[in-house]
Amino acid sequence: MSEHFLIIDDSAIQRHLLSSFLKDFGHTVDFCESTIGALDKIINNSYTAIFLDIVLPDQDGYKFLRELRSQHQLADQYVILCSTKSTKLEIDYGLKRAKANDYLPKPVSRESLSEVLNKLPQRVK
Repeated sequence: MSEHFLIIDDSAIQRHLLSSFLKDFGHTVDFCESTIGALDKIINNSYTAIFLDIVLPDQDGYKFLRELRSQHQLADQYVILCSTKSTKLEIDYGLKRAKANDYLPKPVSRESLSEVLNKLPQRVK
């Protein structure tokens, strides 16, 4: 079953890698290079999940996630933080304080992505 994902990441390499894996799994992917315009894209599309980088040029992923959660119609959007910040403290902060649904450390592998997708409510593979 094909699902629709959004990747918000300023790194073209990371966007390409993650999107290649998702497309190999049969899914469709949209991109944002920053958080600018991302809220509009989320409002106007139905995404199974959003992969959100933390370190972005205009607004960090934590702040963007707080903004997203404050929007009533978007508060339940499934968000996966995707970052090189991969210590237990950083992951716990992303999940508990920033309120992400999941955390995918970089570099992303097919296996780690598959594990995250298997945890989605729709059981995406």
